[in-house]
Amino acid sequence: MSNWIVVFEAANSLEAHTLKGALESRGMAVQLKGEALSGALGELPMDVARVTLLVQANDWQQAREFIQGYQQQGGRSWRCRQCGEENDASFEVCWQCGSGPEGPER
Repeated sequence: MSNWIVVFEAANSLEAHTLKGALESRGMAVQLKGEALSGALGELPMDVARVTLLVQANDWQQAREFIQGYQQQGGRSWRCRQCGEENDASFEVCWQCGSGPEGPER
């Protein structure tokens, strides 16, 4: 039996990798499933090409809490205090200057 449990289905590869990096930065191992299907877009329905994030069973609760926080952000963007760049809600650090969580103003 596998120790990997589904924690989230991302809408696309970019969202999946963003969340994967955020979870890994918190010390969790993450696997992505279904990423190879993105090459078949146009041939398959969009919901089939979703990328699934899996975590170890012992990390599931912590990962789920993080994912719920992510979902509650509801697409609110934020402006970086360091460089002033507008960032999508899914970014934890500024894409322009890399300013950490203490830098952005949400």
